[in-house]
Amino acid sequence: MPRAAGGMDGRVGERLRGALGPFGFEVHAFKGLEGTSKDHLKISPTPLPEQEHLQSVTQECIQVGWYNAVLQPAFHLPYPDDTLAFVVLSTPSMFDKALKPFVNKERLKLIRDPVDQCVSCHLSRVKEKFPDQKVDVIFDYEILPSRKPKFLAQTAAHVAGAAYYYQRKDVKLDPWGKKKIYGVCIHPKYGGWFAIRGLLLFPDIQVPFLDQSAPVDCVSTEEKRIELLEQFNFHWQDGHYRDIIEVKERYSEEQKAYFATPPAERFRLLGLKSREVDFTE
Repeated sequence: MPRAAGGMDGRVGERLRGALGPFGFEVHAFKGLEGTSKDHLKISPTPLPEQEHLQSVTQECIQVGWYNAVLQPAFHLPYPDDTLAFVVLSTPSMFDKALKPFVNKERLKLIRDPVDQCVSCHLSRVKEKFPDQKVDVIFDYEILPSRKPKFLAQTAAHVAGAAYYYQRKDVKLDPWGKKKIYGVCIHPKYGGWFAIRGLLLFPDIQVPFLDQSAPVDCVSTEEKRIELLEQFNFHWQDGHYRDIIEVKERYSEEQKAYFATPPAERFRLLGLKSREVDFTE
């Protein structure tokens, strides 16, 4: 039976940070809430204690319904609104702290997709930290039989307070006419130099009384938002959109070269023989 969590969310969050933080992952939590605005959520910050050795890892505890409330039913997560869940991001340091050690350790095994397999390895190990809890994992690359993604990663990051999801509706004077314009998340510390990797859900933990943490609106002017969406939609290959704000950390030159290389050729950069294609960033 699901149970209400008096302080459980904070203890779960600290365990997750301890398990994933040293490997360059960042953890943000969310739960669901009825009646939330589908435009921009009126939410208040909820600070949590930091651990000195994991200061690059931050966490805001929220619920699954905050995600469901801003989406059409076809994209809802099939969990009660008060269910505790966490969005997992990879930060620039993941490449050196997690990916390269994973490849070196698994070198003799079949590696089809280094990044996805590395992330899967680390998130799957999280379950070992919670032997008495059910933990469901949804990866960013997973899709439903309908071909829809199992979750909308950028929406999840926004409602978790992890990164602000800038969309066309955030620009008052729309200059694009009938052009299709995709939105993009910007992190207040890493700009666009990060990736959303998955969700960790705790179906047996209910957190009905949590406040939601707002994402930092770090691209606050109309001009900068237009520049961001222009760069992301029409010039994404050069990566300039990632530096729309002053960032505190970005990908290393080695990491930039890896993700700029055609997927089939990335294996040689990691000292692997080409087997399958790595499509992931």
